[in-house]
Amino acid sequence: MRDAVGSFVGWPSDLIFPDAETPTRPTHKVGKGISRRIESVASQKEVSGRKLKSAAKDIPTTSGTKSQIMMRLEKMVDESDIMHGAIRSIDFDEGVFGAAHFEIIAKEDLQQLFEHDELGIAVIHTYIWYMYVTLMQGTELCNRFNFIAASRINATLITKNPTSVKNDLVDRFMAAGDNTTPSLYFLPFNSGNGGHWVLVAMDLSRLIVYYLDSLSGDWSKYPNMKKTVDAAIIKFRSKKNYRNRKDITWVRVECPQQNNSVDCGFFVLRFMRDIIALNCIDIPKMYFEEYKSYSRAHLDELKDELCQFIVDQRII
Repeated sequence: MRDAVGSFVGWPSDLIFPDAETPTRPTHKVGKGISRRIESVASQKEVSGRKLKSAAKDIPTTSGTKSQIMMRLEKMVDESDIMHGAIRSIDFDEGVFGAAHFEIIAKEDLQQLFEHDELGIAVIHTYIWYMYVTLMQGTELCNRFNFIAASRINATLITKNPTSVKNDLVDRFMAAGDNTTPSLYFLPFNSGNGGHWVLVAMDLSRLIVYYLDSLSGDWSKYPNMKKTVDAAIIKFRSKKNYRNRKDITWVRVECPQQNNSVDCGFFVLRFMRDIIALNCIDIPKMYFEEYKSYSRAHLDELKDELCQFIVDQRII
């Protein structure tokens, strides 16, 4: 079975594959045809970062209540075979994670949205896909922001095989070009076993790693993660024959803080969304003036965006 972080899906025994990222594609699937259709629409867009920030305000959200689009999707799920154990496999454009990737969506994943529960890896990845398609594809933002799959780099995998994780991270860096101009690699990092989500944003050209955690503390909570990230950056620069002009600098960003035990995944998604929307490679240490804190409405906005995307792409 693929490495799943933060969610549990009761898979049939014939779909369990040890040490594989994802099981074999099931019958119910969203294929490459949808990915190509998305590209044809998104490639016509040339949108600035500032416009992206205001665009999401078109989706009305009433904090703490379910929106019309969420109730519509919930009804679609209730009337589908997903309620009886079926799953969906979604093919992502290679540009999302720098390589072919497909994600499994099951009832439990969608219920995380409907019930505002702790987010698992499938929801995290699907919202990343949404950001890539809606905010980035066909614009210069694709050269400034990159995503790393949380299913490949997380605390559980680092404990099992840190060398393999380091090499996977290097391969992701290599897939994006020379990295000599400022850009950010977003790593949604999970502490393992359905644990806490934090965001690690890496600027390889300036050897800066930004750490955004919606709980108190810094990267010292995850020493193996820091060691693996540092080693991957050094190995990448060595393979590219870049001189390491200085040590890698880690910066703890004073970002918005959650006030419950379930919002960390939503905060990580919101961090990425705001950084991309503001088109900002230099993340301020005190975070952005526009977003000193996140209300429930800020998080509901994410859910509505993803629900609308799932409906539009006919994933259910």
